[in-house]
Amino acid sequence: MEEWQRLLKDGVNNAQQLFDRFGVDKALAEQISEDFRIRINAYYLSLIEAPGDPIWRQVVPDAAELEDVDCPDDPLNEEGDSPVPNLTHRYPDRVLFLVNHQCPIYCRFCTRKRKVSEPGWWNKETLKLGIDYIRQHTEVRDIIISGGDPMMLPDHMIEWILSELRAIPHVEILRIGSRVPCALPQRITPELCNIIKKYHPVYVNTHFNHPREVTEVAKKHCGMLADAGVPIGCQTVLLKGVNDDPAVMKELMQKLLTIRVRPYYIYQADLTKGTNYFRTRVEKGLEIIKALRGHTSGLAVPHFVVDAPGGGGKIPLLPEYVVDINDKEVVMRNYQGKTFRYPQVPEPYATDTTDSPVAGTNGVAGGPYEHTLRIPEPAALLE
Repeated sequence: MEEWQRLLKDGVNNAQQLFDRFGVDKALAEQISEDFRIRINAYYLSLIEAPGDPIWRQVVPDAAELEDVDCPDDPLNEEGDSPVPNLTHRYPDRVLFLVNHQCPIYCRFCTRKRKVSEPGWWNKETLKLGIDYIRQHTEVRDIIISGGDPMMLPDHMIEWILSELRAIPHVEILRIGSRVPCALPQRITPELCNIIKKYHPVYVNTHFNHPREVTEVAKKHCGMLADAGVPIGCQTVLLKGVNDDPAVMKELMQKLLTIRVRPYYIYQADLTKGTNYFRTRVEKGLEIIKALRGHTSGLAVPHFVVDAPGGGGKIPLLPEYVVDINDKEVVMRNYQGKTFRYPQVPEPYATDTTDSPVAGTNGVAGGPYEHTLRIPEPAALLE
């Protein structure tokens, strides 16, 4: 048995074990786990310092999960955009391909509670249907391989999926969505890295939510992926009581860069059944972006997005940096709240370049379009 498999076995996997470990309400945990299983592997369990802390909140069942039951089972309408089982084709050139039902931990805020931890929906035949669909749709160039967690599959299955997809001529990019680098980094073995790098370009998007998840173990195993040529991005979820604090989020983003993980998204929490206790107001996300932009490296500033309910896709939200745009100038506010003016491009440069004369005549001395270039004054500091 490999180390990561032992960590799964030795973790908390049911209400009885949760009671034995922490003395939680066993009957309540059993009731909640009827709809969504409990899994806290031994590694992630070791990160919990006290009941109710930011690590605990992500994985230990809460009575609040029995509330707001009127939320949709499928808040992002993934099934509505699913032409074949477990494949969502929403955007023109890419698809979401769900290949597994298991995860290294079962996050209480999971947007796919309707599917994750339930083995009935997944088998190799459904994978073949998805691969055939991709093969038939030549507009698809980018595959997001998700689940569950693809990295929880055996090595031979991961290689089969990657090889089948890489053999399709019009598929250019393979992306693996996995919480393994954060929640069970020991699963990233030399053997797995050797498999993945055979099918480049392959990207991994992972999911760290709190600075305490950025451990030396995570650093070691994320480094193995990076050394195998795999760019790693992070898709953090904004969660009340976990990371809804600008200082905490700033620390997380900065720590991610030290382990070669690039902050990619901060997600506003989805409208998943029983998870309103995790949701913040959208203004909190905008506050966090304002606390990052200009106050730390641009590498550490992700996009803040709302995955629009009902299948509208990811919509980026920004603080109000643009005050006004007109024909003369753009008025902007920087990270310190100071206002600046940027002059618009003067005529004739503002003309659509597709209508320009052939190269070599416009602006050449003596040519029909000769003119004097006037350099505008530098942007003026207003405040």
